[in-house]
Amino acid sequence: MARIIIMGPPGSGKGTQAVHIAKHFGVPAISTGDLFRAHARERTGLGLEAGAYMDRGEFVPDHVTTNMLKQRLEEVDAANGFLLDGYPRTVMQIGALDELLAMRGQALGVVLALTVPDDELVARMLLRAKEQGRRDDTEDVIHRRLELYRDETQAVLTAYVQRGILLTVDGSGEPENITAAAIAAVEKALVP
Repeated sequence: MARIIIMGPPGSGKGTQAVHIAKHFGVPAISTGDLFRAHARERTGLGLEAGAYMDRGEFVPDHVTTNMLKQRLEEVDAANGFLLDGYPRTVMQIGALDELLAMRGQALGVVLALTVPDDELVARMLLRAKEQGRRDDTEDVIHRRLELYRDETQAVLTAYVQRGILLTVDGSGEPENITAAAIAAVEKALVP
């Protein structure tokens, strides 16, 4: 059973890697962004609540995100594991995830963090902004997003380092090489 979290700064290729890694381990890749969009599209109570915060440009509160995740983890395809992308983002969410897993008699297996130098992240995001016509992704905005990511996730990374389950993989280079390195690291960590 693979129960994995993937983390990485904006532009690290985390979403792409999540799909490949999850497929390799035969578990669903569960993204909080996808959960928000699905709930909003289906106009669920949680989706309407989350939408009200997002419409104001505010973060969706932990309890809403956690309830969405709880429902998703109860689906059949997540019975034998999952790969979480975008959760947990706070220490409070770590505790909520621990509780959700404990209720299922499960524990988290590994946390995979992709590391990429800032100059490469900025170059990737500027290229993506140009290709997608996103004028709002300026170099200053990108640097701010990277700063917010670090501020937001440092305590989460530290908590998982203390548990001895954080792996780091170099997220630079060719995507298929990063996938191979990530899968090898996770397989090694999950061997009893």
